[in-house]
Amino acid sequence: MPPMSRRAAIQAAAVALAAPSVYRYCRAAPSETLLHVSVGAGGMAGADIGSLTRSKNLKLVAVADVDTAAADALRKKFPDVKVYSDWRVMFEREKFDSVNVSCPDHMHAAPAMRAVLAGKHVYVQKPLAQTVDEARRLTAAAAKAGVVSQMGIQIHSAAAHKTLVEVVRGGAIGAVQAVHSWSDKDWGDAGRRPDRVDPVPKGLDWDQWLGVSAETPFLGGGYYHPGNWRKRLAFGTGTFGDMGCHILDPVFGALGVGSPKSIVSTGDAPNETNWGLNCRVEFAFPGSRFTTESVTLTWYNGKSKPPAEVLKLIEPHKVPGQGSILVGTKGVLFSPYGGGLPVLLPAEQFVDFKMPKVPSDDHYLQFVDAARGAGKTSAPFDYSGPLTEVVLLGCLATRFPKQQLLWDGDALRVTNLAAANQYVRKSYRQGWEEPGLS
Repeated sequence: MPPMSRRAAIQAAAVALAAPSVYRYCRAAPSETLLHVSVGAGGMAGADIGSLTRSKNLKLVAVADVDTAAADALRKKFPDVKVYSDWRVMFEREKFDSVNVSCPDHMHAAPAMRAVLAGKHVYVQKPLAQTVDEARRLTAAAAKAGVVSQMGIQIHSAAAHKTLVEVVRGGAIGAVQAVHSWSDKDWGDAGRRPDRVDPVPKGLDWDQWLGVSAETPFLGGGYYHPGNWRKRLAFGTGTFGDMGCHILDPVFGALGVGSPKSIVSTGDAPNETNWGLNCRVEFAFPGSRFTTESVTLTWYNGKSKPPAEVLKLIEPHKVPGQGSILVGTKGVLFSPYGGGLPVLLPAEQFVDFKMPKVPSDDHYLQFVDAARGAGKTSAPFDYSGPLTEVVLLGCLATRFPKQQLLWDGDALRVTNLAAANQYVRKSYRQGWEEPGLS
């Protein structure tokens, strides 16, 4: 199946919505308490469950996790919750209104799509999907189904990120001409996969853990489970996929750009099985009303950092481990990730500038309220899907170092290098195909 254009995505979603009744469930009335299930019980899933259940209007009824230890730990807090190892069985047996998908990246799209096609409200951890094509299809399907959706970029609702968007869109630094964003995380591995097969530990369903991915021998010592899957090409999206959706979120929101025209990677390339460590990826976007005629965005992670002449723009401030620098025609905005409100520079130029007072929102309760018909989410798939596409295009570009990739966002394809298009989408393992995705 070729990658999906925007028009084809909407048509496919309409067909999928006419799928057999096994995928159709009743949607709750807005005034009812949401009956909620979770794909995942430990790690980020546990955190998501804890945040969502702070609402008195949401009741956790079931979870699915491939690791019995994670499920057992959750039972201590929610003794009445039903536990499954297979999320597909949970979906068939349980009556529910909403779901959070908080498992490894390679398994985001499948349960999210099945839930969307069933008319369920969906909260999906970042990145929304593992491939650009999955993200496009999920976005189209959610729009067609009319469900409430939210991507788990929690800091999107924080005052600092919302303030950045308002300041840039208000014209404080003029038209943005270049952005530099970085993370010092290094979710990659320069080594090769060890040539061995380890016994699967008791309580871990490895076949379910693999899910849609190809059969892969298990390796112990934390090589895959519970966290190092982020480093592996088959299961994660590296540092860029992990942190790009967070750090680029306010940048993407502020600039109002869409698909890039081109992407080029000049950092580490992945090897046969693992993402690279030190990345540098540059995007060129068509301009918007908040930018110059064209605008560049450069991402760095690991030991890669913006060049000295860019870092000099934020002196005397120290360079944090993660952040962004937006260079405009009238000034510079410096945003240390997780480090408070953005800073306008040079300082003497903005002595009289009054930073807008923007309140924080609760990203999780926002989802619960919207699913009950009160308000709306701030990171629905029609926003977070295109953001995810940009991030995943950066991941894709690292596979072709020093090769500028020309991107056609409408056709969802690289126009000047056919080999790159094999990574725009992925094949699902036999028995794990999903309507609307495979």
